[in-house]
Amino acid sequence: MFVIVSVATDTRAVRELAGVAIGATVLLNVLVAGPSTGESMNPVRTLGPAIATGNYEEIWIYMVAPVAGAIAGAYAYTAVKLGTDDKEESQP
Repeated sequence: MFVIVSVATDTRAVRELAGVAIGATVLLNVLVAGPSTGESMNPVRTLGPAIATGNYEEIWIYMVAPVAGAIAGAYAYTAVKLGTDDKEESQP
């Protein structure tokens, strides 16, 4: 989400390459995290089988982690974005 928000809202980003940046991020996530964890990137993809099998033991992490990650990413993006805007305004 950090890359998607950055590409979508940053005025310095090249709009034509937004799809490449987002696609590359998803590809790297699948290639790196997929084999090591075997988990899904979409919480609903995990919720469906949990409901079908009645196994809700560890489903909370799939509901809490995306929200916590989005909040942390928003704070990080705001800190980075505000930090670069302040530096650009102070230059003559």
